[in-house]
Amino acid sequence: MSDIYSDETLRGARRNFKIGSTAGSVLFNQLRQRTGFGGDREREAQALKEAQALKEALGTLRGPLVKFAQLIASLPDLLPPEYARELAELQSNAPPMGRPFVKRRMAHELGQGWRKRFAEFDLEPKAAASLGQVHQAKLHDGRAVACKLQYPGMQDTVESDLKQAGWLLNMFERYEGSVRTGRIVEELKERIFEELDYSLEFRRIAMYREMLASEPGVHVPEPIAELSTGRLLTAEWLPGRPIMEAAEYPQEVRDGIATQMFRLWYKPLYDYAVIHGDPHFGNYTIREDRSINLLDYGCIRVFPATFVEGVIRLYEALRDDDRDKAAYAYRCWNFQNLSNDLVDALNDWARFIYGPVLTDSAQSVNSTNNVETGRRKVEEVRKLLKEAGGVEMPREFVFMDRASVGLGALFMRLDAQVNWHRLFNEMVEGFDVDTVAARQKELLARHNHPAPHVADL
Repeated sequence: MSDIYSDETLRGARRNFKIGSTAGSVLFNQLRQRTGFGGDREREAQALKEAQALKEALGTLRGPLVKFAQLIASLPDLLPPEYARELAELQSNAPPMGRPFVKRRMAHELGQGWRKRFAEFDLEPKAAASLGQVHQAKLHDGRAVACKLQYPGMQDTVESDLKQAGWLLNMFERYEGSVRTGRIVEELKERIFEELDYSLEFRRIAMYREMLASEPGVHVPEPIAELSTGRLLTAEWLPGRPIMEAAEYPQEVRDGIATQMFRLWYKPLYDYAVIHGDPHFGNYTIREDRSINLLDYGCIRVFPATFVEGVIRLYEALRDDDRDKAAYAYRCWNFQNLSNDLVDALNDWARFIYGPVLTDSAQSVNSTNNVETGRRKVEEVRKLLKEAGGVEMPREFVFMDRASVGLGALFMRLDAQVNWHRLFNEMVEGFDVDTVAARQKELLARHNHPAPHVADL
């Protein structure tokens, strides 16, 4: 089995060379632009060309660097717009593991007699992503299962990949200047390391089965302990169609799907201070009865309960035009050195994100949060943040922003007409920070899940 990992070492060297050379080209051209060489159109065209080259280089890889790029692309206030748009479309085009590799990886995880533990096992993957691939299988009792198998050598490539990713972000920070990225890098590194631990994801599935047990329109797979390891996760196969097919459904069906999506994302947050951190469309499917399957649990963020208090207090501050309450909410999120100018700049972005829940009427997210409006708003907020001296983005904020933007993109695609204001207020009614903290503590203890770090409290 050592040949698997020696092959990965060679691939890692090639990966580092490819990304290093591409990043060097990007840096050179960014410095060139800062000297004022060329007009605005030339600079925009060059930036787009560089962003496309970076996306192409990353798309031929698999591993943490691809995941990292996907994560930062989902934060529209972080990267220059050309890079955000291109990396948002990034998909791993690296070939999946072939049959011999799959056999050796399965033997490494379950032993040489692994095939006897399944009635059927399809060696061709049903899906392949940046960190692993999914195979469909059938157990001897007739249950269909999904086996998520991690690519070999992922643990060893994390440090080198994320070091290069941090270097790229630092380059953008120096070029842009409105957002300081140090804590963002810390957050993303920690989350990606967690995604490599399939035993942790196993426990998170069990947590979500408990947290969403009262939601009849949501399905969470049952994990199979005896066929799971730290790098192999086996769980119930949930049949369904891609969620984007729902865009063709009648209006009332789309509205119901959007409502249920809102609940499955935010009920764990408001009840337990836990959020699903990956809003990728491939992570949920639609069943024939129009209920929803939630499929992937690698990227889960457990917050201190005070963070959720900040979410609710910021809504109240925007509703009541209360700058002091907004500043309190941002402090709940660990924003530091909050001047009035910085609070006003942050509020400008927050009003865009919170827009759908601030008006008590059924409406499409497209009416307040459409893509073009979002791009203009990002540029406006960038300018305001620069004028306010820039901002150190708290690590706790990263996945909350990502979830809001990702869900908003789905609701735009569905063009759902929902009273988001009433839905939000119904879910947060009676919120008490101490109750949520106690409820979370009990949940994490039952599932042997790590609590939020002391530094987050």
